[in-house]
Amino acid sequence: MGEPMTTGDSPVLGEGRIKHLELIQMVVARMGNNSFLIKGWSLTVTGALLAFAVGNDDASVALVNFVPITAFWFLDAYFLHQERLFRRLYDRVRRPDATVEPFAMDVAQGREPAGVVKAAVSPTLSFFYGGLVATQVFALLLVG
Repeated sequence: MGEPMTTGDSPVLGEGRIKHLELIQMVVARMGNNSFLIKGWSLTVTGALLAFAVGNDDASVALVNFVPITAFWFLDAYFLHQERLFRRLYDRVRRPDATVEPFAMDVAQGREPAGVVKAAVSPTLSFFYGGLVATQVFALLLVG
């Protein structure tokens, strides 16, 4: 990556490193956007199936609705996990003593055991998808 230029006591990042950081930030933004879209789709699909189940007094549809909720939950957790990995890569690249190859997008160094599961039980995802599950349980009690 070359030596960082310095002004006084604070290092100034080179143009190549700044471009690398911008590239990583674009990936982080895309992961966040994907997560937002997943939440929108999960609300749409869950709401439609819930309305159908309650409208037709059909507990089997309300029961089947747990499948897309679970699928969306784990897909959202995957994107959150990926976002966390790229944020760790960003943190490594931004340091003046960075040893990351120029424009490398390898996030393997930031991996942790059970990363997707850890992301799935994060407060933001747990409250959102837990709320959808609670709504489904309520619908099952109402319809069943």
